[in-house]
Amino acid sequence: MKFTLSWLYDHLDTQATLAEICAALNQIGLEVESVENRGAALQPFLTARITQAVQHPNADRLRVCTVDAGPGFENVQVVCGAPNARAGIAVIFAPPGTYVPGLDITIKAGAIRGEKSGGMLCSLRELGIGEESNGIAELPDDTLPGESYADFAGLDDVVIDIAITPNRGDALGVRGIARDLAAAGLGTLRPWLAETVEGTFASPIEWAITYPEACPWILGRTIRGVRNGPSPEWLRRKLESIGLRPISALVDITNYFCFDLGRPLHVFDANKIAGSRLTVCHGGKESFLALDGKNYTVTSEDCVIADQAGVQSVAGIMGGEATGADDATTDVFVECALFDPVKVALSGRRLGLFSDSSYRFERGVDPALPVAALEAATRMIVDLCGGEASEVVSAGEQPAWQRTASLRFSRLQSLGGLAVPADESVALLEKLGFEVRSRDDLSVVVDVPSWRNDVAQSPILSQGTDVPPDIARVAAEGVAAIEAESDLVEEVLRLKGLDAVPAATLPPFSAVPGAALTPRLARTELARRMLATRGLTETVGFSFVSNEAARVFGGAPESLRLLNPIASDLDQMRPTPLVNLTEAVKTNSARGWADIGLFEIGPAFAEDGQQAIAAGVRAGHTQRYPGLASEPVSLWAAKADALELLRALGVNLDAITTTADAPGWYHPGRSGVLRQGPKLVVARFGELHPSLLQAQGIDTPVVAFEVLLDAVPEPKRRKKAAPQLSAFQPVRRDFAFVVGDDVPGENVLRAVRGADRQLVSAVSLFDVYKGPHVPQGQRSIGVEVTLQPMERSLTDAELEAVSERIVAAVSKATGAVLR
Repeated sequence: MKFTLSWLYDHLDTQATLAEICAALNQIGLEVESVENRGAALQPFLTARITQAVQHPNADRLRVCTVDAGPGFENVQVVCGAPNARAGIAVIFAPPGTYVPGLDITIKAGAIRGEKSGGMLCSLRELGIGEESNGIAELPDDTLPGESYADFAGLDDVVIDIAITPNRGDALGVRGIARDLAAAGLGTLRPWLAETVEGTFASPIEWAITYPEACPWILGRTIRGVRNGPSPEWLRRKLESIGLRPISALVDITNYFCFDLGRPLHVFDANKIAGSRLTVCHGGKESFLALDGKNYTVTSEDCVIADQAGVQSVAGIMGGEATGADDATTDVFVECALFDPVKVALSGRRLGLFSDSSYRFERGVDPALPVAALEAATRMIVDLCGGEASEVVSAGEQPAWQRTASLRFSRLQSLGGLAVPADESVALLEKLGFEVRSRDDLSVVVDVPSWRNDVAQSPILSQGTDVPPDIARVAAEGVAAIEAESDLVEEVLRLKGLDAVPAATLPPFSAVPGAALTPRLARTELARRMLATRGLTETVGFSFVSNEAARVFGGAPESLRLLNPIASDLDQMRPTPLVNLTEAVKTNSARGWADIGLFEIGPAFAEDGQQAIAAGVRAGHTQRYPGLASEPVSLWAAKADALELLRALGVNLDAITTTADAPGWYHPGRSGVLRQGPKLVVARFGELHPSLLQAQGIDTPVVAFEVLLDAVPEPKRRKKAAPQLSAFQPVRRDFAFVVGDDVPGENVLRAVRGADRQLVSAVSLFDVYKGPHVPQGQRSIGVEVTLQPMERSLTDAELEAVSERIVAAVSKATGAVLR
């Protein structure tokens, strides 16, 4: 919320300095974000008058001007190239040494084409405060030379920008800010009373409401015979100082009251309204051209204002181009309404349409102000644009905003930590506009002012008691009562000064707290470190993804669709973190980082619940080394990542089997599922499906894995015997078995392990071959078997016996024959 000091002085009678005002704003919770003095940089520029202007002897487009810029610069020669430089006009003069912000230069005295030039005559664009012009700025004829242009133009007005919390809609008007400062002791709030403008005719336009949930009350009146055009200088300066672009007098008046009183208004061109009635109603599937020049499609959930031709305004947010006021407008219809904050906010998000008006309606406006605000706006329109006003027309009725709140004085100490005398507490509340309904020595009941929507309604609490810690007592008194009383405590303390609340130390612990790291968290941290050591970079993604992306990864049930997403492309709970990781691969690849490895540990969502998954991707190619060429990433790297993570989590990899039934987002022939036992799925791995990568616009190979952390059983807590190291040399032998194409390789490996569990210490697959010398429909599987004797070296006969047992076991389990 931006405002100037002069604008604040319109409502606050004070002698406080800028530093005192800023300090008080911070103290009462209206945090100052910035203070800007635009006039400071323009102080060196002076008002001046050209007393003589002659043609430059050496340049057709230059003139040699004699300038009077006041004491010290009475007869300065300046060479100027502006086409409007002529004798007699008042101008802006920049003496030597002046920094010109619009040009980013510092003026120096010198010579231009042989003629001396002791300064510069400036345009507003060159000062950085105006738009492009065809020459130097021309000031009014009665301008006196030698005055600082910043003072002359009123640019010495300081602009203050404060942060507004969502509950303080009353501070979105300069008057509300002035009221808070006056209550804090920084001056006196000036009285404000809207002058009533008597209607001289019946309004030809009336209101109707068919959507009372969104608009309980709306007022308006016709003003005919207006002359629209540029606003007066004072109004233009106020709006420009806070960053608003003046448009026309009619529009500028509504913007003025939006920031002055925090009361949004809108003016329709009455002659552009079709029919004699404006209706506040549900929207339909209708395109609407707003005043920002963009088309929006309203829905039945949006509240709109429509005439016989269709939608003319999205209620509380923005009017339409079709009925907007312009220079040709002669009759206007002024709207002043109450709109439901939630419905305005939802429409703004749904349409992607936001405005200063919606910003205020979303936070709550004064429900008692519309009548006075309409009168004040009418008076200003008549004063600045002429015309005569009709009688006020309305629909609906003013909502019952009246409410009370109670405060027990003891709560200032027990809840707020500062004992404030009862009389002072009541006085502070009265300065904010609260009116005392009843009071005794222990408590006070006040009527809440209409502009304080953030203070809750409460029943009268039991006098002389404090809220005990037990839930039953709090429930008996009511949550609303506790909330309202807390609001009053906050009001007193912020005006008293939160820095006055004494610091309090936490009570000492009576016992050492237990470990905060649960076993599940510990496993998550272990997984995070393990994956990082394997060269993967951690990412953190939203649990919200687009519905389309979720469908690609097999999970977009309507039950997990978000009703109120934070963005239109984040409307579905993700089925797997791979959704975010593939998007990260796409983004990095587009920026030249195609060879990357990423992982994320986070939740995945399905209709039957939520589970934690450690997912990772490797994309692109492996790193090149001397003598070793770069190769595309392979599914074996993803499988290794998954297995090493399972090993770190305490899983016995000898009990892990691999099956080829990976989900549909993996390549059907280059992926697998890791199971512990016949049914328990603990991980998935493989290449991502080519069609998925193509749809994502990824043209580099990508492999991935998912370890289902919640499915991995915790290791059994039992003492493990120290591993026995053998003093005897291990023996490695290779076997090649011919098996049918439909026999999983995992079955061969399992049969080898079971052939002799005492001697067989390791089994690994090293080759799969199909082609000549292998029958059709079969394939050759090569495995390496490590035999580790523990008591003595193996004889040739023992090695042959073990080999025969291995061949027999594989043949029995799979029907394979030794190749």
